[in-house]
Amino acid sequence: MRIQAQVPVSDVRRYWYNRRSCQSGLAVAVTVCAVVSCSPGSDLPPLSPPSPGPYRLGVNEEVRVITFGEQQLTGQFRIDDRGDIAVPLLGPIPAIGHTTGELERSIELRLKDKGIMQAPSVLVDIVSYRPVFILGEVNKPGQYPYQPGMTVLTAVAVAGGFTYRAVTDYASILRDIDGHAVEGRVPRSMSVEPGDVIDIYERHF
Repeated sequence: MRIQAQVPVSDVRRYWYNRRSCQSGLAVAVTVCAVVSCSPGSDLPPLSPPSPGPYRLGVNEEVRVITFGEQQLTGQFRIDDRGDIAVPLLGPIPAIGHTTGELERSIELRLKDKGIMQAPSVLVDIVSYRPVFILGEVNKPGQYPYQPGMTVLTAVAVAGGFTYRAVTDYASILRDIDGHAVEGRVPRSMSVEPGDVIDIYERHF
């Protein structure tokens, strides 16, 4: 005759309690992993902050050139698709990728080479920058003028603020770096550069 061992009722209850706890914990862990892995922009690497140093000019930006003593060589010039500005009597002068100081020296050198001035003095400043583009969950997506010191958050404010569906802690920026389009995830305090494309994500939950 087989004798069956009696299992205390308290042990049975403890077994089922522990099993339900493990199943609940596993479900929570799976849910958390799913939320994290499905977070908008979670597959993007962080984007490095803009490099320190003088700003370098880009296409479609407008500069003011002041040539002291030569009124006809003073004016506002837009950088064309080839990256040049067209200054009267001097012809095309490369500007893209240069600082304003470097452009000043290029103009002065051209004035000397053409024999127009022996000791030219030129001042260059920026009149208008490339615009920034704000997409996604903002109330007024579109193109906006860049302002020095602009951040993702101030750009969102210019675009009418977040929608109720927006992810408000971070965004993505598509930026031209040394001629290559680079996209990365950024906090909302990240500085914006002229020409940046900012994408504000939609919350999934």
